[in-house]
Amino acid sequence: MKGTKPILKTDAGALADVPAPPTWLSKEARAEWRRIMPDLVARRILTTADMGSVENYCVAIGNVRAAQKIIDAEGLTHGSRKHPAVAVQSDAMTIARQLAAELGLTP
Repeated sequence: MKGTKPILKTDAGALADVPAPPTWLSKEARAEWRRIMPDLVARRILTTADMGSVENYCVAIGNVRAAQKIIDAEGLTHGSRKHPAVAVQSDAMTIARQLAAELGLTP
C-alpha cells in the first residue's frame, strides 16, 4: 500500500450501539463481527451506510477460517495440484485485508 493512512473522523450519525450480527452470517463470520464491532462502534466511525462493508469483511474472514479448516483436514495439495481451498483462502484474505483497511482495522 502506498501513501499515508487517512485519519478516521468520528461521524455525527455514527452507530451508538453494537448491532447483533446478521443471522445469515456463518459461525466464523459472526465471531468476527462480535470481535470487531464493539471497537468500531466505540470509535464512532460506523454509520448504517458502512454495514455492507462490515458484513463483507466478516464474510471474508469467515471464508478464510472455513478454508483453513479444509486445508487442515485435507492438506495443501489435492493430488498433484494445489488444493482449491488454498485459492479460496487467498482470495478471501485479500478481500479481508482491503476491507479491514477501509474500516480502520489495520495498524
